[in-house]
Amino acid sequence: MKLVKTIVKTAMMTGISVGALTQASIAYAQQAPSEEEEAQKFDNDAIIVTATKREQTLQEIPVAVSVTSAETIEKAQIRDLIDLQTAVPTLRVSQLQSSANTNFIIRGFGNGANNAGIEPSVGVFIDGVYRSRSASAIGDLPNLQRIEVLRGPQSTLFGKNASAGVISIVTQKPQFTFGGSAELSYGNYNAIIAKADVTGPLSDTVAASISGSYNRRDGYAKDLNLGIDTNERNRWGTRGQLYFEPNDKVSLRIIADYDKIDEICCVAGNVLNGSTGAIVNALALSSPGGVGIDAQNPFSYDVYTNVPSENNIKNYGFSSQLDYDLGGVDFTSITSYRVVDSFSNQDSDFSAADLIGRNSNDTKIDTYTQEIRFASDFDGMFNFLLGGYYFKENIEVNNQLLFGTQFRPYGDALIKGATSGALGLSRLAAFNAFGAIPTAVGLEETFGALEGNPTKYLGRFFANGTGLNEAYGMHNEAFSLFGTVDLELTDRLTLTGGFNFTKDKKEFGTNVQSSDAFAGVNFDNPLYAPLRFNLIYGGALAGGATPAQAAALATANQNNPAANPLNGLKALQFLPAFLNVPNSVEDGKTDDSNFSYTVRAAYEINDNLNVYASYATGFKASSVNLSRDSRPFLADRTALTTAGLLQTNQSYGSRFADPEKSRVIEVGIKGQWDVAAANLTIFEQSIKGFQSNVFTGTGFALANAGQQTTFGIEFDGSVSPTDNLTFSGAVVYLDSVYDSFTQSATGDISGTTPSGIPGFSMTLGAEYNMPIGENELTLRTDYHYESPANQFDFNNTNLALNNYRRTVNALNASLTYALGNGFQATIWGRNLTGAEYLTTLFPSVAQTGSISGYPNQPRTYGISAKYKF
Repeated sequence: MKLVKTIVKTAMMTGISVGALTQASIAYAQQAPSEEEEAQKFDNDAIIVTATKREQTLQEIPVAVSVTSAETIEKAQIRDLIDLQTAVPTLRVSQLQSSANTNFIIRGFGNGANNAGIEPSVGVFIDGVYRSRSASAIGDLPNLQRIEVLRGPQSTLFGKNASAGVISIVTQKPQFTFGGSAELSYGNYNAIIAKADVTGPLSDTVAASISGSYNRRDGYAKDLNLGIDTNERNRWGTRGQLYFEPNDKVSLRIIADYDKIDEICCVAGNVLNGSTGAIVNALALSSPGGVGIDAQNPFSYDVYTNVPSENNIKNYGFSSQLDYDLGGVDFTSITSYRVVDSFSNQDSDFSAADLIGRNSNDTKIDTYTQEIRFASDFDGMFNFLLGGYYFKENIEVNNQLLFGTQFRPYGDALIKGATSGALGLSRLAAFNAFGAIPTAVGLEETFGALEGNPTKYLGRFFANGTGLNEAYGMHNEAFSLFGTVDLELTDRLTLTGGFNFTKDKKEFGTNVQSSDAFAGVNFDNPLYAPLRFNLIYGGALAGGATPAQAAALATANQNNPAANPLNGLKALQFLPAFLNVPNSVEDGKTDDSNFSYTVRAAYEINDNLNVYASYATGFKASSVNLSRDSRPFLADRTALTTAGLLQTNQSYGSRFADPEKSRVIEVGIKGQWDVAAANLTIFEQSIKGFQSNVFTGTGFALANAGQQTTFGIEFDGSVSPTDNLTFSGAVVYLDSVYDSFTQSATGDISGTTPSGIPGFSMTLGAEYNMPIGENELTLRTDYHYESPANQFDFNNTNLALNNYRRTVNALNASLTYALGNGFQATIWGRNLTGAEYLTTLFPSVAQTGSISGYPNQPRTYGISAKYKF
């Protein structure tokens, strides 16, 4: 096995036997540190981490974790989690079609955007509170202490099981010393960022803090049809805290926050222009220059749409954390209630042709969580942590997908193209994008006449304002028990075992109504036999058959679905009738339970070098398809037929995806010396039943992969040749593959590399601090690289897309001059190399053969001033 061979080789190189690769002690939650301890948290000699529920140095902690300090975030001008990936190469963050849809990926594993029924595989926690959807975690970063990125499944230390990893954001608690800061930044695209915070005592036992932020920027993309900027920033938020410490054994921290986003976002550029491109441009003659799309030019940042995109997100809630020292055992309780209210609407055909008139999403999520922990702090060889976690969530989703004013002529052109001009929508009106003579056979008149009502369908196929009205709901209730036990066998050797038992129940329902008349027509209807006869007869004559042969063929096949000459038009039945759930066959419920565990060991070779090894499993419960692609399982077809529930043109897919089960084998070496530090991790991680959510052109197909596996090597380190100069670097190698994925949206893709995962990525940085009297000048730079990665899960790769493989070469830099009185000024720039890459590729909406993609953010730069007091 690749991992074992690599472990043995590494052990031989370091002079350590594999048997000695055992894991360091996991210790537990302690009382909140003093202000003096807080001030020392990011001393170069001891970066403090709380990933294991106790403060430990980065060298001591026996897990793969990357830590980004508040100082680094400030100097590097990291504004949100999207920026964070340039500092943590094992993390990838992609913003998709709206401000509310952001996908987090660690070690090549991650999902959860674009569907409110899917929990992310990467869990985001802010001050110990789980943020269940990306819309609740993408706002501007609050007054930070640090961000910890834990790689691999996390179950025994976080009550909410995370199958791929955890992003843990730790903010500053209120202080008993008065202080604060104010910051103002201005950059290109008229970017203005203002932040302020203040903290101090209200009494000897009560401290408080309040902070606020405002982030505004003009769009860096242009909508030339509407004459507006897009991909802008417009968000603000506020956060208040109270901290009670009546004595040295009890503390209570209460947090309330509110943030709002109101933005025009996000553009998609045309990557490949398919056969529909000419039709789109012909329909867009009223736009400037008659341009419908900027064909195959995704980095022009120029788009043509009919309506500006709307993104309105309100995210708010409160939490409380009670810590109580019981004497040898610490008790912690974290309670939270959160609300995400998100609305978006987008011209999702991304063209000046009015094809999609409305694609709106209105989602509201209410989440309540309760966690309790008991953690020992004994002097002996034995210590434990035992906790319980409760999670309750309600989700309501209301969507609309409606045809625009030009989808009718667009559909007519598609039908003519698919039938070589033999058929069209109607012979009563010339719905032809190119002004040709109307077709002789109009489907609306013909279908209606054959059904005995010639006017039944007139003007209804692809009519403006028709489509889907969607409503979805889900209630989720889960609880878990978790814990770990430490056995410190010697002063240097510690064994640890942990467990997590999770019970998760979901109930869901849909109320989706389709008014797409064309999608509601059954082309195999026996009443349409005369039309099918004539089409087969004419087609046979064109093929050189005699009239008698043609008539015999048409007679034999006019009621044969496999030989239906209208079959080629079924791909244009975009929004068919929807079978709602629950029904007499499908109960709309999932019920999952799982036992996950961790076995770890660590050995402290000396005061500078630790080694560890671990085996861990993880779990994520079933995810529900709360989208228009929610379809009954094929296995239920017989029961649905018997019950008389099948809809016209019934198709099959999934109502939900089964749980993910992950496991990881990992070994690591951590070293820290006076002038250098280094960490090396080698792992093999896999997820059985990985929940894949792939866009198909009109919706998202949710399906389980058989198994996805990643072998990887992660290295990060730093060296300080002088007190003023530090070099840092992080390198990640990933070899990821779908071991088995036979039922993907594009067929059997077993043995292929999952999309968007670079084989090699790295971040190199340098920081130089030059004292100038009582002042200091700091120069910081970092370079982020990702090797080329395919952006599609294909079983037959389109070679033309090789030019659009994601490759990242981004340089960031800042120059800060800090005065001794607390004032500092910074000149900064991000993506100074002007790197261009597509974060995600997808099939263009209702445009067969065309591919679209989201371009990355271009070069940004500016100046900021900050005063700390």
